[in-house]
Amino acid sequence: MRVLSVIPPMTQLNTPYPSTAYLTGFLRSRAVDAVQEDLALALMLKLFSCAGLLSLREAIHALPLDKRTPLVQGFDSAFEVYVSTIGATIAFLQGRDPTLAHRICGRNFLPEGPRFASLDVYIDEDGGDPLAWAFGALGLQDKARHLATLYLNDLADVLRDAVDPRFEFVRYAESLATSQPTFEPLAQALAAPLNLVDTTLQALALAAMDKHQPRLVLLSIPFPGAVYAAFRIAQFIRAAYPGVVIALGGGFVNTELRELTEPRVFDYFDYVTLDAGERPLLALLEHLNGKRSKQRLVRTFVREEGQVRYINFVEPDIAFAEVGTPTWDGLPLDRYLSLLDMLNPMNRLWSDGRWNKLTVAHGCYWKKCSFCDVSLDYISRYEGTSAATLVDRIEAIVAETGQTGFHFVDEAAPPKALKALAAELQARNTSISWWGNIRFEKSFSPELCQQLADSGCIAISGGLEVASDRLLTLMKKGVSVEQVARVTRGFTDAGILVHAYLMYGFPTQTVQDTVDALEYVRQLFEQGCIQSGFFHRFACTVHSPVGRDPAAYGVSLRPLPPVSFAKNDVGFIDPTGVDHDRLGVGLKKAIYNYMHGIGLEEDVRTWFPFKVPKTTVARNRIARALNVSGQG
Repeated sequence: MRVLSVIPPMTQLNTPYPSTAYLTGFLRSRAVDAVQEDLALALMLKLFSCAGLLSLREAIHALPLDKRTPLVQGFDSAFEVYVSTIGATIAFLQGRDPTLAHRICGRNFLPEGPRFASLDVYIDEDGGDPLAWAFGALGLQDKARHLATLYLNDLADVLRDAVDPRFEFVRYAESLATSQPTFEPLAQALAAPLNLVDTTLQALALAAMDKHQPRLVLLSIPFPGAVYAAFRIAQFIRAAYPGVVIALGGGFVNTELRELTEPRVFDYFDYVTLDAGERPLLALLEHLNGKRSKQRLVRTFVREEGQVRYINFVEPDIAFAEVGTPTWDGLPLDRYLSLLDMLNPMNRLWSDGRWNKLTVAHGCYWKKCSFCDVSLDYISRYEGTSAATLVDRIEAIVAETGQTGFHFVDEAAPPKALKALAAELQARNTSISWWGNIRFEKSFSPELCQQLADSGCIAISGGLEVASDRLLTLMKKGVSVEQVARVTRGFTDAGILVHAYLMYGFPTQTVQDTVDALEYVRQLFEQGCIQSGFFHRFACTVHSPVGRDPAAYGVSLRPLPPVSFAKNDVGFIDPTGVDHDRLGVGLKKAIYNYMHGIGLEEDVRTWFPFKVPKTTVARNRIARALNVSGQG
């Protein structure tokens, strides 16, 4: 039986989302005929090609004049320039035509739409190159990638205005799926006439089916922004290949569809599985091959007599050490695009370069954070493997892909496992570059940071969340602000870039807490502890400790409507009554500037366009913490 695993649009464009690589590698280790396709990349490359732009112009000319926005009209008038540059620009972003950088940087090659206005903030007062501060005289390739990315973003905006207002490179139509209690919005979207994006995706999906002729198709949905396209793909396959079995799984399903009762989902999918996919998939394959009854499926939703039924014949999961090595065989590794949205060196890792994605361990070794889905399998079931097995996998992946960059996608890679991994890499003289997510805990001594750097670590990210010791304790982060300062400085001193995940709007967080947290963040940038950060708005989920016991955090939950489809985010009432969204504008503006080295001497109150209290944090608090650490 041939099994086709599909990455649905949209995920990311610089590297394959790893779910199909994991599943394909596992299935092949069990002698299953498994193949994979990345329809997210294929859709993007089709839409943003000469033929795609011609189709876009046809769609524009079919619009009434009063529906053509200035952006759309600008594209139409400059169409010949766009269509003559798109192929070369895509080839450049794929690394196939690097010499084009000279023409792109000349600023006379690419048409420049509204997205290029963002460059105005870098205007050189002496009339020189506005991007010289970021790239210098030698950063030709990076500068050209940034300009080419702005060009693609302009085209995506045109597509959004003219064809599909839901289109985005990552979060495509995510409002149809995120915490949607009913299937109705998605059902209406799927019943609507096909637009250009839909018909392009249809052709690609059917071409993949013709090529592989699978009996079972697996669609893995990692995020809400891939739900609509995944259902469209299933809809196209069902119509053209009614005998093919289609199964659905992935991070979105594991998080938001745990209470699924909507029968219409099964108009598109035959089976919906939860949590780690290896065991449910083996059971499903045995069932399809007539070797297992339906009653012995594992963690699987089915529809019987018009009703949704959950079947879970309890069997142990496949051990993390036995899931096999991911494989990217069949994916067009030379066609992914290295984009450069932000000029910050840490942020670029998410969109620039093709990284082999791998996990050091399954689950989270800490699994206590109050805001996290600690009750779900992907967090709660912690399981590791030996450093030797990990390096065996790393070496096999390098041999297959020819690329030595790795992104460890753990929730929080364990310090002991990373230490052992670094030692094994060094013992074998295996040269790779790697980055990943950690907790800023004291186990990461300066000596360990240096060992990780010597093994190839170039960057780490971790959750500082709210830079407030009171709130960190309430969150059960198990770290303090001063500890984070010392750990992050240890990484920086070892030459490792540091990105901090930050949060605002946590239960009982006051305006004073927020101002003080921003002051801590300012000092962390000022002292060279972190080079990058991002403020997320806290969202309460039903699977987190806050969602399961809100009273313990001083809040009450808003009642949810009856849920038959997606259930995750839940509103809550915080007695502090703080307008966190209003504060968030200032927080994001501040950190954007801090990442560019701007405004680090300013009073943090200047980032807010309204009156906020003065910080209670001494301006040298982090410097003192680092000095005390150094003296010890």
